[in-house]
Amino acid sequence: MTKKDRYAGVIHWFEQNMPIVETELRYDSPFHLLIAVILSAQCTDKRVNIVTPPLFQAYPTPEVMAVSTPDAVYEYIKSVSYPNNKAKNLVGMARKLVDDFGGKVPGTLEELESIPGVGRKTANVMLIVAFDKPAMPVDTHVFRVSNRIGLTDDSKSPQQTEKELIKHIPAKYLSRAHHWLILHGRYICQARKPKCEECGLTPYCKYFAGN
Repeated sequence: MTKKDRYAGVIHWFEQNMPIVETELRYDSPFHLLIAVILSAQCTDKRVNIVTPPLFQAYPTPEVMAVSTPDAVYEYIKSVSYPNNKAKNLVGMARKLVDDFGGKVPGTLEELESIPGVGRKTANVMLIVAFDKPAMPVDTHVFRVSNRIGLTDDSKSPQQTEKELIKHIPAKYLSRAHHWLILHGRYICQARKPKCEECGLTPYCKYFAGN
């Protein structure tokens, strides 16, 4: 099977079986989405969704969070992973938005990456979810699933995976493809024991063909 055929088959299957797909993080504004995405690093979306409702209520805008302190924010997020660092980053993020972007979340990769707590993956998530721009955030699920299926050739880094996926996936599918791969990795193609018996992608999967 050629790589072109593999990509075509995977995209077709997802399009038929998961035509509507979106982030599992709950939010009501780009600012609150950015908070949720920062909190989700090395933490489950389920845990983040438990933490964020009172946090969002306490900090409805960047201006309110910008005059808060990491200690105050910590009390709302202490059950997530790395709460001390994330509390500092959230306050720094809010101050950056107020000082440099008029209290608005910017819509370019370069501007987003200039914000405390925002790396390339987080910036790309914001581009596709908040601004509906073509991008490919690569988290552990996307990285693992892409290598397993054979969409990437034993990629050694998230950036290498991102580059290859963008090269082969048409722009109109990119934002959905990110969610497809994440959800597939979260519920089917799991790290320790992939559920191949439940997977519709086995006709296109290098890992399955090798078992």
